[in-house]
Amino acid sequence: MVGMDLEAITKHSALHAKPNGLILQYGTAGFRTKAVHLDHVMFRMGLLAVLRSKQTQSTIGVMVTASHNPEEDNGVKLVDPLGEMLAPSWEEHATCLANAEEQDVQSVLLDISKKAAVDLQRDAYVVIGRDTRPSSEKLAHSVIDGITVLGGQFHDYGLLTTPQLHYMVYCRNTSGQYGKATIDGYYQKLSAAFAELTKQAPRSGDGFRSLKVDCANGIGALKLGEMERYLSQGLSLQLFNVGTEGRLNHLCGADFVKSYQKPPQGMEMKSNERCCSFDGDADRIVYYYYDADGHFHLIDGDKIAALISSFLKELLLEIGENLNIGVVQTAYANGSSTRFLEEVMKVPVYCTKTGVKHLHHKAQEFDVGVYFEANGHGTVLFSKAAEMKIKQLAKESKDEKRKAAKMLENIIDLFNQAAGDAISDMLVIEAILALKGLTVQQWDALYTDLPNRQLKVKVADRQVISTTDAERQAVTPPGLQEAINNLVKKYKLSRAFVRPSGTEDIVRVYAEADSQESADSLAHEVSLAVFQLAGGVGERPAPCF
Repeated sequence: MVGMDLEAITKHSALHAKPNGLILQYGTAGFRTKAVHLDHVMFRMGLLAVLRSKQTQSTIGVMVTASHNPEEDNGVKLVDPLGEMLAPSWEEHATCLANAEEQDVQSVLLDISKKAAVDLQRDAYVVIGRDTRPSSEKLAHSVIDGITVLGGQFHDYGLLTTPQLHYMVYCRNTSGQYGKATIDGYYQKLSAAFAELTKQAPRSGDGFRSLKVDCANGIGALKLGEMERYLSQGLSLQLFNVGTEGRLNHLCGADFVKSYQKPPQGMEMKSNERCCSFDGDADRIVYYYYDADGHFHLIDGDKIAALISSFLKELLLEIGENLNIGVVQTAYANGSSTRFLEEVMKVPVYCTKTGVKHLHHKAQEFDVGVYFEANGHGTVLFSKAAEMKIKQLAKESKDEKRKAAKMLENIIDLFNQAAGDAISDMLVIEAILALKGLTVQQWDALYTDLPNRQLKVKVADRQVISTTDAERQAVTPPGLQEAINNLVKKYKLSRAFVRPSGTEDIVRVYAEADSQESADSLAHEVSLAVFQLAGGVGERPAPCF
């Protein structure tokens, strides 16, 4: 077929042979598994990225990372033209191509080209980034092999955070209107917006606010280190877990801190010091501190969304242009955060299925859409109309209105609107805390989280569980939702839901209630109901702690 050298593809594909019996599913996180099993997947995703580029007539991104997974894992995700996640129909193509047997690779490629109406004569351009895992460089070369065998052009950015690659793709496909598609361009855009925004902030004694950052022994350490010289004023960073000693994501990073509700190893913390953790590819962030009594306080994605949306709501009221703001959460959001936003801040809240792509799409429906998962992955999206209106007001309006519009203009530049970005989110949070004169304890005191517990139940087949209402209600197996409803009635301020994992045969259980004891007890009882009604395997779930 014209535009595709099938003989060359077959020859190169044989050099990246698929292990027998390996089946992988492309999900929100792309493909993830042990790095030793991924060579064929990387080669084939290089091929797929070329087809997607030809079809969209745009630059496509390929990121080699397994985010917060252990160091021996790796993964790959494709980035669509506006820096967003790969379109669902192409997730199916990715799964099909990754799982094709060697002799079928040609026919699957031709089938995808036909189904997606790809003009094979068009040019293709792909950009690549990778994290700091030992396996990432070799796997990135496999991607490049796939790109070149199909005649695609590429640019290898080398080591990048995942959000930085999303940013590069967005810049390249908007002819530089969003920013310069270089690492310098990224640092300059964010640091200039941060400097402008914090000009108004009351200075502390030495003019600097200091922040301790756990970099998860990952790419965040490298990139924050590079960025520090751009942050000439207002913020002093102390970096921990920078990758020189510990292993990536091992006993550190945002996922560890959120899951275990304790500080990372290797972090020196004094009471009431502001600290935060990135995950391995720097697209999640959580904050935390020790109080004077030595108690650990976690400030997760829900509380980050509350701080940011309340600040934005104030500015939007000051410019008085009737721009609407919405906050998007998942079922995992703490009930107290939802109540605070709806009842105190009077900000509408919407719930979507778990997975960043669902939140991102919902957030696009508002003039200003704030989305954060409880795990600390999130950002703020501004509609084109809102952005134009804000920029116009920043130029033309008077006094307080103009000041608020200028702040919003800088906030627009400070957020990475392509993806959740720990560096960008950190700078936004630090700017808001400085402008509002808030300590970490005052931020934490916006509302009190309801105690909660998450558990996993092993089942023979996770597909026996299906859900509705943004995963908050179980439809099958019969009787499960009724059992959950009856258990929830036993506890105060309680709710619980179950959902099948996207990647393994486990069912995730979430419960919250007015006390930790009640939340633990409810989670355990719900997990027993799942075990009995959904075909649990192994030992029955034991009580929590």
